[in-house]
Amino acid sequence: MALTSEATTVWSGDLPTGSGTVSLDSSHAAELPVNWKARAEGVANTSNPEELLGAAHSACFSMALANALGAAGHTPENIQTTAAVTFSAGTGVIGSHLLVSARVPGITEAEFEAFAEDAKANCPISKALAGIPITIEAELA
Repeated sequence: MALTSEATTVWSGDLPTGSGTVSLDSSHAAELPVNWKARAEGVANTSNPEELLGAAHSACFSMALANALGAAGHTPENIQTTAAVTFSAGTGVIGSHLLVSARVPGITEAEFEAFAEDAKANCPISKALAGIPITIEAELA
């Protein structure tokens, strides 16, 4: 069964001086302010599409990695993933870098790196981001 998740943005004004609010409609978990300055320069307490994309990528990757490890009999104690999504004004999203640290009893660093590379290639968000470079640094904690 397919699941459709929804988010809504309400924007007011032009791009340089306007602003908006992103609401996570399906979960009702957050309502986040967004604006161009936060996207182009970074602003405290204001989100941007790339931060939201990073949240999606880090969550999806962590779930894919947990699934692959668990299926192979290596249940992770924990996985911490940061997705750093880079935006360049005039070009767009130019990459996502995954920084992963995990506690997984009973596997070697090389085995873990292989699982991480597989999850990077096969998580649904990575597949949706096929048009940009995705890099990874993965290590056991």
